[in-house]
Amino acid sequence: MKSILLVEDDKFLSSLIKNRLEKEGFSVLYAMDGEMALDLLRSNTAEVGLVLLDIILPKKNGFEVLEEIQKDPSLSGIQVIIASNLGQDSDIERGKDLGAVDYYIKAHTSIDDLINHIRGYLLQV
Repeated sequence: MKSILLVEDDKFLSSLIKNRLEKEGFSVLYAMDGEMALDLLRSNTAEVGLVLLDIILPKKNGFEVLEEIQKDPSLSGIQVIIASNLGQDSDIERGKDLGAVDYYIKAHTSIDDLINHIRGYLLQV
């Protein structure tokens, strides 16, 4: 099964999600900023099946990461799910326009629901 790249700068939340995903049997790579996420993606392209991406990140925000993924033919097939506190319709629309397969607002989505959605996407890959 492919790995999940978790891109989240909140240490508590990232630890919680990473532990839950690993408990479910997923292999998880972790990046705390947009630049690190792109470096990890480029060096592990064949291994990563899904990116769980926050939008508000240091160095490069999630939208910039999505733009880089779209521009790079070797990365453009990787599925991205956004999990962010940005919940405006314009943010959701922009994320999907940039290639995200789904967009979850953290405040409205439980960890359990998020894990179930991730499992569903990875089973399709």
